[in-house]
Amino acid sequence: MKTRIFTGIMLLLLILMAACSTTSRLGEEEILYTGVKKIEITGVDSLEVPGNVKSAIKAPLLVKPNNSFLGAYWRTPFPIGLWVYNHMKPKKDKGFKHWFYEKFAKEPILISGVKPEVRVKVVDDILANYGYFGAHCQYELVYSKKNRKMAKIRYWVEVPTPSFYDSIEFPTPVTPLTELIDSLSKKSLIRKGAQYNLDTLSAERTRITTVARNKGYYYFRPEYIEYLADTTQKPKTVSLRMVLGKGIPAPALNAYKVGNVDVSLSSATGKGQIDSLFYKDLTVVYQKPMHLRKFVLPANITLKPGNIYSVEQQNLTQTNLSKLNIFRYVNLDVTPLDSLKGKDSLDVSIDAAFDVPLESEFEVDVSSKSNSFIGPQITFGVSKKNLFGAGEILAVKLNGSYEWQTGKKPAGAKSSLLNSYEFGLNGTLSFPRVLIPYKMQRKKNRRYPARTYFQLGADLMNRPHFFRMIQFNLSMNYDFQSSPYSFHTVTPVKLIYNKLLNTTSSFDNTLNENPAIALSFRNQFIPTVGYTYTFDRSFGRNGNNRIFWQTSATSAGNILAGIMDLAGKKGEKELFGNQFSQFIKGSTEFKYYRRLWGDNWLATRFLIGAGHAYGNSKVMPYSEQFYIGGANSIRAFTIRSLGPGSYRPPVNDPNGYFDQTGNFKLEANAEFRFKIIGGLHGAVFLDAGNIWLLQKDPKRPGGELQMKTFAKDIALGTGFGLRYDISYLVLRADLGIGIHSPYPNPEKSGYYNMSNFKNSLGFHLAIGYPF
Repeated sequence: MKTRIFTGIMLLLLILMAACSTTSRLGEEEILYTGVKKIEITGVDSLEVPGNVKSAIKAPLLVKPNNSFLGAYWRTPFPIGLWVYNHMKPKKDKGFKHWFYEKFAKEPILISGVKPEVRVKVVDDILANYGYFGAHCQYELVYSKKNRKMAKIRYWVEVPTPSFYDSIEFPTPVTPLTELIDSLSKKSLIRKGAQYNLDTLSAERTRITTVARNKGYYYFRPEYIEYLADTTQKPKTVSLRMVLGKGIPAPALNAYKVGNVDVSLSSATGKGQIDSLFYKDLTVVYQKPMHLRKFVLPANITLKPGNIYSVEQQNLTQTNLSKLNIFRYVNLDVTPLDSLKGKDSLDVSIDAAFDVPLESEFEVDVSSKSNSFIGPQITFGVSKKNLFGAGEILAVKLNGSYEWQTGKKPAGAKSSLLNSYEFGLNGTLSFPRVLIPYKMQRKKNRRYPARTYFQLGADLMNRPHFFRMIQFNLSMNYDFQSSPYSFHTVTPVKLIYNKLLNTTSSFDNTLNENPAIALSFRNQFIPTVGYTYTFDRSFGRNGNNRIFWQTSATSAGNILAGIMDLAGKKGEKELFGNQFSQFIKGSTEFKYYRRLWGDNWLATRFLIGAGHAYGNSKVMPYSEQFYIGGANSIRAFTIRSLGPGSYRPPVNDPNGYFDQTGNFKLEANAEFRFKIIGGLHGAVFLDAGNIWLLQKDPKRPGGELQMKTFAKDIALGTGFGLRYDISYLVLRADLGIGIHSPYPNPEKSGYYNMSNFKNSLGFHLAIGYPF
């Protein structure tokens, strides 16, 4: 009864609110804008208008009305902001009513403010920039039948046949600068027969200017290049001529060399006796004491006296010095235009200040892992910068955490207030260069920064009711770039040692019943070498789209096994009395992000990975095997509750989910992310995937990857979630809804085979986005 009364009251309130006017405070000539009715874009003579041109046309025409729906260009049925503005204006500048009005009232967006008559002219100009000269754009107001004070806007755009370049002329090569421009014409972005496009013309000016500034023309600017376009010679053609503009400052037409390079270094305190150092190519004035090795500045300052001045080398110099992580700031100044006085070289002044050498950090936050564990984490670290006087950093971190699992727990799993805890001590020594033998070093100046890392650490992991394990790790990594978007990590050596300190009887039973799991948990060394390639690039007119691709390959024990084979060691091989692992493993992950409109995005991910143990191992170590499910995976299913394949552990086995790992993984995700209000965002998602075994395991029937059962083995889930962005982290809550499980269900023969809706739900709390 009470529920019916409450529902009735809410419906009555909604009806009353809907009846409230949203135009009562408008002036006599003012009309409320309620969105775009329609945009009709047609090409003359059945011309096909490209998608990017249509998007450019729509951009100035699509104006959001009051209370737009999910950031789109149409209104919600309940424009609360307008209701508050029209009916709740306070009489006093204080009190609850005043606060409520200031917080929620929205001033009406008027037709006069949208200015459609100006926007149609903007569209004509945009089409001309794409080569569609003589376009025709018009509009009309579509008034509301219920209220003539409200109107939508309808637009018509007629796109004419485009114009193409008939001839292209570059400046006559009579000066060194025009000769340089003429030499660049062979690789010009502007081609005869191509469609006229203002963006291409602008890009060509930028390209020429970039080359010129790297050839000594430091003061040359893109705006010094002008275009003369004639469209009267032939219909739908453009005769284009590139010229240097008038009034260009004389120094901008001259090429310069590098003059004197002077460096001024301040101590971290700003105090100290002044001293000087003189190198072949630069002079250094510094404050004592200066803990800096002699080769550091010459190796990182790529501007050399007598060389042609290059802006690229200027930027590289500043980047190199900044990436050393020993300076608080680095400023670079060049001889100003008004001080050249006929000089043919540019003097360079570099001003930098050393940063404090010792730095500590203390962090307390909440960690969220891909295995659905969440909990507080404390980290204390100390870093010593410029350890050996060449930008080296020694960092030591002590971390501790405890966590509990979110979402549905695996069937039969025991609960505990303290699900797990972990303590670790790790040290990292990094060098701002690739440490390789001198004879292997490239003589050419590096274009992108690189680092070498040495790591040593130990972690103690406790999993109540199961085991306590300690892990020691030692590794060396090279990190470097080969392009603005390509990143490489090479791991020539990594050694991990896992040792089980103690186990529970329940966990021992699990190991005894499943030899494969027992082998993966044994005390063992894991010697590996690895390589990871990452491509990360944003693109599009405003960088609205992004592609991320990461591929990694790992080889464990193969080099060591090969050496032992050459030494005559046969059979099972050991390192320091413990058997070592031998396997290969690879994975690739592709992510694509696309802005649809406003702050609304489509994010997608595809991941595939495989591993194979052989030689000295029958199975891969447990830590190297694949698992699936959880807050950052298939969110309708909790961690390790899927696979391998259609295998499902006995319901009465509390430790059964230890069996749910595999050596092949496939996963795909799609998520529509939209803004709700302020820092609150929402998402609707679809997740699919599973793990499999590449070899048959009698203990796990149905776990093997087979073509005939592949489609049925793919788990599918959907759901929705909320994200709250508090600038430095994102709090996330997702509710997954299972659609298809790889486990056969005798009661459900169709594709939807979940036992019931309640049991198909998985709720997860997490930090950050899932991908």
